[in-house]
Amino acid sequence: MRQRFPRVVLRDRETSEGFLDGYTDGDGYRSSHWSARLLVSANVPFLAELAQVVGARFTPNKQGAASRLAVADTWPSRRTFPAEHHPLELREAAWAEVREVRSRTSGDKPFTLYSFRLDPCPSFLINGHLARQPW
Repeated sequence: MRQRFPRVVLRDRETSEGFLDGYTDGDGYRSSHWSARLLVSANVPFLAELAQVVGARFTPNKQGAASRLAVADTWPSRRTFPAEHHPLELREAAWAEVREVRSRTSGDKPFTLYSFRLDPCPSFLINGHLARQPW
């Protein structure tokens, strides 16, 4: 399953910039030649949708490897940002208590999968990604 572009980050430019910063920290890097972020992913639909939002041209890597999308720091001046209304009830002043951590079997995947339960709210933002409680 591929992750789709998280439309919730289109609430405002500040949230979108925070998402781009977080994505760059995790799966990208700052260009050393010009003022831009280079985002790397094998998820072509995700990068294609993000390219539309930031007004960038995107050509997927045809050799099956990860593709790159250059997001210029001047992207807001292109006026392609489509602000969308996504209601959120943030409780930013509250601490989250971890009551229990259990490892779950992830098959042949090279990562550890953890289960979680959210209480009292069923969702929250992590670096601009809307996280929901698994059902």
